[in-house]
Amino acid sequence: MAKKIKGKVVSNKMQKTVVVSVESKARHPMYEKVMKKTRRFKARDEIGVKMGDEVTIEECKPLSKEVCFKVIEVLGKEKK
Repeated sequence: MAKKIKGKVVSNKMQKTVVVSVESKARHPMYEKVMKKTRRFKARDEIGVKMGDEVTIEECKPLSKEVCFKVIEVLGKEKK
Protein backbone atom coordinates (compact mmCIF):
# COMPACT_ATOMS: atom_id res chain seq x y z
CA MET A 1 0.00 0.00 0.00
CA ALA A 2 1.32 3.43 -0.94
CA LYS A 3 2.15 6.00 1.71
CA LYS A 4 -0.22 9.02 1.88
CA ILE A 5 0.90 12.29 3.47
CA LYS A 6 -0.85 15.63 4.09
CA GLY A 7 1.08 18.87 3.64
CA LYS A 8 1.16 22.43 2.37
CA VAL A 9 2.38 23.56 -1.06
CA VAL A 10 5.33 25.94 -0.63
CA SER A 11 6.46 26.23 -4.27
CA ASN A 12 4.89 25.72 -7.68
CA LYS A 13 7.55 27.34 -9.87
CA MET A 14 8.31 24.16 -11.84
CA GLN A 15 6.22 23.02 -14.80
CA LYS A 16 4.50 19.86 -13.48
CA THR A 17 6.11 19.62 -10.04
CA VAL A 18 5.29 21.22 -6.67
CA VAL A 19 7.19 21.25 -3.39
CA VAL A 20 5.09 20.10 -0.43
CA SER A 21 6.16 20.86 3.14
CA VAL A 22 5.09 18.24 5.70
CA GLU A 23 5.23 19.15 9.38
CA SER A 24 5.41 16.60 12.20
CA LYS A 25 5.90 16.86 15.94
CA ALA A 26 8.43 14.81 17.88
CA ARG A 27 9.39 14.75 21.54
CA HIS A 28 13.06 15.27 22.39
CA PRO A 29 14.37 12.11 24.10
CA MET A 30 16.29 13.89 26.87
CA TYR A 31 14.61 17.27 27.36
CA GLU A 32 11.01 16.08 26.72
CA LYS A 33 10.25 19.21 24.69
CA VAL A 34 7.91 18.87 21.72
CA MET A 35 9.67 20.05 18.56
CA LYS A 36 8.38 20.64 15.03
CA LYS A 37 10.16 18.84 12.24
CA THR A 38 9.64 19.79 8.59
CA ARG A 39 10.31 17.69 5.50
CA ARG A 40 9.92 18.82 1.91
CA PHE A 41 8.79 16.46 -0.83
CA LYS A 42 8.66 17.10 -4.57
CA ALA A 43 5.43 15.83 -6.07
CA ARG A 44 3.95 15.58 -9.59
CA ASP A 45 1.03 17.99 -10.01
CA GLU A 46 -1.56 17.11 -12.66
CA ILE A 47 -4.38 19.03 -10.89
CA GLY A 48 -2.89 22.55 -10.92
CA VAL A 49 -2.54 23.51 -7.25
CA LYS A 50 -1.36 26.91 -6.01
CA MET A 51 0.99 27.99 -3.24
CA GLY A 52 -0.55 27.71 0.23
CA ASP A 53 -3.00 24.90 -0.66
CA GLU A 54 -3.33 21.94 1.69
CA VAL A 55 -2.87 18.74 -0.34
CA THR A 56 -2.60 14.98 0.05
CA ILE A 57 0.32 13.33 -1.74
CA GLU A 58 0.81 9.63 -2.41
CA GLU A 59 3.97 7.66 -3.00
CA CYS A 60 4.41 6.33 -6.54
CA LYS A 61 7.13 4.97 -8.80
CA PRO A 62 10.06 7.35 -9.39
CA LEU A 63 9.04 9.88 -12.05
CA SER A 64 12.44 11.60 -12.10
CA LYS A 65 15.59 11.81 -9.99
CA GLU A 66 13.85 13.56 -7.07
CA VAL A 67 10.10 13.10 -7.70
CA CYS A 68 8.55 9.99 -6.10
CA PHE A 69 5.15 11.39 -5.04
CA LYS A 70 2.04 12.63 -6.83
CA VAL A 71 -0.73 15.01 -5.72
CA ILE A 72 -3.96 13.10 -5.06
CA GLU A 73 -6.39 15.77 -3.83
CA VAL A 74 -6.66 19.35 -2.61
CA LEU A 75 -7.94 19.54 0.98
CA GLY A 76 -8.13 23.30 1.35
CA LYS A 77 -7.42 26.40 -0.69
CA GLU A 78 -5.26 29.28 0.50
CA LYS A 79 -7.21 31.99 2.31
CA LYS A 80 -6.41 35.58 1.44
